[in-house]
Amino acid sequence: MTYNFAWLNIKRTLNKIDWKLLLFLMLFLNVKLAVKIPAIIVIYLLRFNFRFGFSFKNSRLPLFYLLIIAIAFVALFINISYANPSYFLVFFTGMVFWLLCILAIHQVKLSVENNDTETIHNTILVFFVVNAVLSFFNIAHIVWETGALNPYRYQGEYQKYFIGTGDYIRGLTFDTSTTNAVLSTFGVIYFLMRKKPVMMLVCMAVLLLTGCNFMNIVLPAIFLFLFLFKSSKDQKSLIAACFMFLVVFMAKVSPQNDNYVIKTVKNIIYSYKNTDDNPSAKKPDRMPAAEGQKRQFATKYLDSVKYELNKKETLTPVSPVAASIPKTDGGRILIGGPNNNKLSNLSTIEATPEEKQLLTFIDNNRTKLPISGQNQFKLGVPGKVTGVLQTANFFRDDPVKIIAGDGMGNFSSKLAFRATALGFAGGYPYHFAYISKEFLKNHLDLYLNFFSKQPELHSFINSPYSVYDQVVAEYGLLGLVAFIVFYVGFFAKHYKHLTYGIPLLIIMLGAFFLDYWFEQLSVIVFFELLLLLNIKETTYPEPVNV
Repeated sequence: MTYNFAWLNIKRTLNKIDWKLLLFLMLFLNVKLAVKIPAIIVIYLLRFNFRFGFSFKNSRLPLFYLLIIAIAFVALFINISYANPSYFLVFFTGMVFWLLCILAIHQVKLSVENNDTETIHNTILVFFVVNAVLSFFNIAHIVWETGALNPYRYQGEYQKYFIGTGDYIRGLTFDTSTTNAVLSTFGVIYFLMRKKPVMMLVCMAVLLLTGCNFMNIVLPAIFLFLFLFKSSKDQKSLIAACFMFLVVFMAKVSPQNDNYVIKTVKNIIYSYKNTDDNPSAKKPDRMPAAEGQKRQFATKYLDSVKYELNKKETLTPVSPVAASIPKTDGGRILIGGPNNNKLSNLSTIEATPEEKQLLTFIDNNRTKLPISGQNQFKLGVPGKVTGVLQTANFFRDDPVKIIAGDGMGNFSSKLAFRATALGFAGGYPYHFAYISKEFLKNHLDLYLNFFSKQPELHSFINSPYSVYDQVVAEYGLLGLVAFIVFYVGFFAKHYKHLTYGIPLLIIMLGAFFLDYWFEQLSVIVFFELLLLLNIKETTYPEPVNV
């Protein structure tokens, strides 16, 4: 009986799905731009419609997208960026990204308008199921590869996994684990408010597997708000269960993430200081005996693993760029002269090809890089905080650009990183590489400073990526007003009616600190789908058949 009932529910769900929307989401949210563009083409061939309905009063879509494009043209002429021929490709590429945002939200809106809410809910359900299956496959593959039931504590293979295990839980989008974490956080709240406990717990499991510390901080805050003000007795029980799962995961499964967060907070307060010229010759009495034994054991273990791997590995060709970089016998990379970077010298693992490319760029542009060009590295204020200060200093030194910003791709955006042709954020023609001087000595320099060093520093807390920074730095006060009034305001004005929409909006406002989400063309699209659906079902409820 139970089996038959479950099968009937599955069959009914599959019969009420917007397959066009599901196909579009599965393809468009893929990390590859080469998949996103065909997805747009296919969905418009299947559903040909270009009636966007933009207007200043009761606009069908957020007017923000049109305004941000207009502001980009204003900045183009105010800053005379058109004088640089290499900038035209950058500007054109930026326009393509914003147009893709418009085309995507239009199709999402059409799906919400043309289907009943149950069909859209079923489509979203299937999306999360597929994402969870692929995420669980990711962790199963890691367990199979390492032979460790808990790879979050596995320190072999140069600590390829260990604290970074969550980075490999990419799910359906094949994008960064942060993308999966944000989508899964959406799922937790969405299914909680819709009283779907099984799927809520599934999404919570995926979120924990990604090991995203930022979302693990944001979600409990949202849980607390819902627990106190907007939840039933059953929902309170689910919130308590999820909170306990989080505590157990942080304490037992991946305690190093907990330690990492604590260490990061300490580094914000206290600058990293190390006056010892030879970090490998630390005296045993400088650390507790137990801690010293653990480090000694870990060092010997990693060295033994490296020895065994080196016996089996064969040499592979090295690019001229990588081969030109000198290195020590231990595999540490040296640049130009004496490097007193104590923190990076602690690592005995050879730099990756990507890191070598960054190191080569630093070496070739050392005099133009005020932060990464220095031989000494002192860990203090996180990179994201420094990025905000850089933006503030930029406007202080050039107040004329406060109105319309420094221009698209000139200061802080995925586009700016992509246009370097260094492979940061996708491919870009090398011969048309473009780096503005403001980007070079600010956010690019900041990124190079952290991401050319050991993996422990490759964190969102040290990344200058942020929607807020992008909007303010490249589009100025005009862009900021357009974002607040015509994007956030487009959804927030329905706050009296929204259910899961309000906590999702708060989560998205927090996630805007993590990445350039509009240019990612993933999380934003799904966020817009959920909000547009919630607006429809709460503001314009469908009649109930009696």
